[in-house]
Amino acid sequence: MTQFTAKSARFVRLLPALLLPIVAACAQPGSVRTAAPDNGPVTVGIIAINDFHGSLEPPRLSVPTPDGKGGSVPVPAGGAAWLASAVDTVRSGYSFSLTVSAGDLISASQLSSSIYLDEPTIGVANRIGLDFNAVGNHEFDRGRAELLRMQNGGCEKHTPRQPCAVEPFKGAGFRFLAASTLTESGQPLFPPYAIRSFGKGDREVKVAVIGLTLKDTPSLVSPGGIKGLRFMDEADTVNALVPILKDQGADAIVLLIHQGGAQDGSGNPNTCIGLTGEIRPILDRLDPRVDVVVSGHTHRSYVCNYGDYNPAKPILLTSAGNYGTQVTDITLSIDPAAGRVVDKRAKNLIVQSVPYTSPRGTVANTDLVPRFAPRGDVAAYVTTYTDAAKAFSQRPAGRLAGPASGRPLAMLIADAQLAATANAGAQIAFMNPFGVRAALVPGTGGALTYGDLYAAQPFNNTLVTQSLSGADLKALLEMGFDGVGPEQALIPSAGFTYTVDRSRPVGQRIVAMRFNGQPIDPNGTYRVTTNSFLAQGGDGFTVLTAQKVAQVGMPDLDALEAWLQGKEPRAVPGEERVVGLEP
Repeated sequence: MTQFTAKSARFVRLLPALLLPIVAACAQPGSVRTAAPDNGPVTVGIIAINDFHGSLEPPRLSVPTPDGKGGSVPVPAGGAAWLASAVDTVRSGYSFSLTVSAGDLISASQLSSSIYLDEPTIGVANRIGLDFNAVGNHEFDRGRAELLRMQNGGCEKHTPRQPCAVEPFKGAGFRFLAASTLTESGQPLFPPYAIRSFGKGDREVKVAVIGLTLKDTPSLVSPGGIKGLRFMDEADTVNALVPILKDQGADAIVLLIHQGGAQDGSGNPNTCIGLTGEIRPILDRLDPRVDVVVSGHTHRSYVCNYGDYNPAKPILLTSAGNYGTQVTDITLSIDPAAGRVVDKRAKNLIVQSVPYTSPRGTVANTDLVPRFAPRGDVAAYVTTYTDAAKAFSQRPAGRLAGPASGRPLAMLIADAQLAATANAGAQIAFMNPFGVRAALVPGTGGALTYGDLYAAQPFNNTLVTQSLSGADLKALLEMGFDGVGPEQALIPSAGFTYTVDRSRPVGQRIVAMRFNGQPIDPNGTYRVTTNSFLAQGGDGFTVLTAQKVAQVGMPDLDALEAWLQGKEPRAVPGEERVVGLEP
């Protein structure tokens, strides 16, 4: 649990003053309340998604649904046009509604979105009718300036890729929210919240929406892209805002937060069994006047009455998986006279789309859940970009002897990066496991396309080669097992092995390192290649930022393509290079 420090206390005291200009801009003035007629509560629907990640086309993923016989069946789900239909269906059930996202709307996207800087994802969100998006960590992948362009539009170039390559970009028709992300001046980068009014006169109700990212964002993105920004404690930020929102007449408070958890042992997206994760200590400290928390980041599905875990915090907690495969339908019943929520409930709706074939066989449609037809205007819009991207996505990019995922794929990538930087004197390369986003499943004859490679490595990193001592190498590897955040075993290239013992104290868990069969010399010097994300201290591997001389090489994706084309078909590594990990 995060400690409440003097620094955070000072931030909480200052926050109301810092937000005064924004409060005036975002809050919508309402009338003075009088007693409402006794004709029932006002119903407001909240339609929620999270972690869409630019999934314009069906992502070839399934969501389990109970089969009524004690088991479950996989349901093919996702795709922007089908998501639009699902949102429309849910929205049609409400006279009043908001459509929201809990972050990571963009980046780590499909090629047809990412290659165009996620402009089409913003276009899809506009067409779906998104109202608010909390800024997630991936929104910062291309840096602050490019994120601001996503909101405001325009064709100013902030990355190596050319903006507005298909059409002029007008920006988001919805509002990014980022209450806990402060600029150099101490002001939020985006508005911290907004208030929407529904109904008229005595029947008017106000719903406040807060959006914020996780405070661990600096360890998840390239430091250069967030230079000058501060990410404040999540609970402290929200708790400082709640009295402000109540003073503004908010009857309901909805928090969109890019942090989440996971349930244990259930494939049902509408249960909440054994909830774990970083969201729990946040909720345990949250002002109980927050009614709903729409979460994300973990890519998991759940619907929770958090009061079952902590009776003092009767908060409705939801998450809709990832990649637009689900939509959360949240119903708020608000008493306008009492100015509070009197009932709240939610369910995750699977966005059933088209069947697909997986390595385990065909994932077919089912009548157990609704089927959605793709919405025509969104389908046509997506086609514009997928057609434009075909020249990139369908290009042959080498051959692979068989499917590769997990550690074997990370080893393959590390081998490719080592080969690509041999001219820089590289001896060892490391790949971060969270940087691998999809399996490589070759087609006929082992064929892979550029689109296949892009799905596995969508971040447009470059390769960086540096000199590290043997002691630096050990410190680097120890950071993957330091108990801070999720465990990350850096995956090495061929010729380097190491052994980890989790039973030992933090900082002493790497018990052996060998290069070409010989123990690593703590005082020796080794040339090491990583991607630019890691080289800038991403994922918390800050040892790499202390190096003074670094040689920048080719893009990581180009290195993988060159490796796959250098020997066809390329074999998938099968040896174990990290000893002590689970199979």
